[in-house]
Amino acid sequence: MPQYRAAWILPISQPPIRDGWVRVERGRIVALGPRRRGERTAPDEVDLGAVAVLPGLVNAHTHLELSWMRGRIPRTDRFPDWVRSLIDIRRGRNEATDPEAQSAIRESIVEAKRCGTALVGDISNTLASAIPLARSDVAAVVFRELIGFKSANVATLAEAASRELAALPRNGTIRYALAPHAPYSVSPQLFRAIRSALMREPFTPCSVHLGESVEEVEFLQSGGGVWRQLLEDLGAWDPSWVTPKCDPVEYLDRMGFVDDRLVAVHGVQLQPRALDRLAKRSATLVTCPRGNVLTGAGTPPISAFYKARVRVAVGTDSLASVPDLNLFSELAEVRRLASDIAGAAILQSATLNGARALGFDADFGSIDPGKRAELIAVDVSPGSGDVEEFLLSGIQPDHIRWVGAS
Repeated sequence: MPQYRAAWILPISQPPIRDGWVRVERGRIVALGPRRRGERTAPDEVDLGAVAVLPGLVNAHTHLELSWMRGRIPRTDRFPDWVRSLIDIRRGRNEATDPEAQSAIRESIVEAKRCGTALVGDISNTLASAIPLARSDVAAVVFRELIGFKSANVATLAEAASRELAALPRNGTIRYALAPHAPYSVSPQLFRAIRSALMREPFTPCSVHLGESVEEVEFLQSGGGVWRQLLEDLGAWDPSWVTPKCDPVEYLDRMGFVDDRLVAVHGVQLQPRALDRLAKRSATLVTCPRGNVLTGAGTPPISAFYKARVRVAVGTDSLASVPDLNLFSELAEVRRLASDIAGAAILQSATLNGARALGFDADFGSIDPGKRAELIAVDVSPGSGDVEEFLLSGIQPDHIRWVGAS
């Protein structure tokens, strides 16, 4: 098997290597290092030229089943208004059986791969993406997301979802997990039922939308506001629900969810105390800044995430809220919003941190011996002295290729 040479190798687990090489055997990385003066060229060496080689990216949060909605929801100023639009457009459609939706899912997987993504954390209410992902060459955790604010039959709902997951295809690069949607859409009883099911899978991650909007914070503090109105309009309000009067992270913690398995998504409205709790429990916070703007959720305080020492990962969210699944574009927005954070830390968020959050770090997220050789080569402009910053400048798909792909 070949040895690849490039202007830059970015292992992520160590500093970038200028004029480096990485050796691959049987689809796994076996060695890497710098090219040394006078060193003989390996007979099977492939010189990739002026590129930076790095591990395939990890999109830690997306909704592939919503791909058919690309461009259909206009930008809003309030997140609940965006959700109402989503519900209205989606009403009556089942992505698992709808031909347009299925085609869009397949196309979005291809798009993500073309943009350098090797692994996704995909949220699904219908499991419409499960088979397309299982048949693709993109690894995934598919989170079966449950919604139910009324407390009746929650144990039955969680158990039925667990049986659904058990019947799905598995091929070593696709895994499944239950996930509660959000504090304003999931009852305490359903949270606990999901937690009980997860306890039978001790290494399985759990995703939840958390601290996404000011309306969510208001709802947990007062029990009223726009979210309550929406629940009442949908006939989903539970009058027995007791207002917790706390922040979103504390609310989740009361039900036993805040630990190293938690993949908390968005965090736009989380305050320092909540971020500190996530950091101390080794939870992961996934930021999706481009989508937050379009949905009206707000601008995430990304610098504060890093300064609180929270493990940060990056996601694109769905094509209902962003124009593409190019994680490099998301990284450019992270860099814009967090200009004081080291480029190495941001790149780690899009690779190793995401892989750890999804439980795939033994195979993905860094260039280390033993890991899968899922490597991308990004064209580097002449004179790019800081390669990490260059990679945060908004790389487009036509400058990305998979190493070893024919």
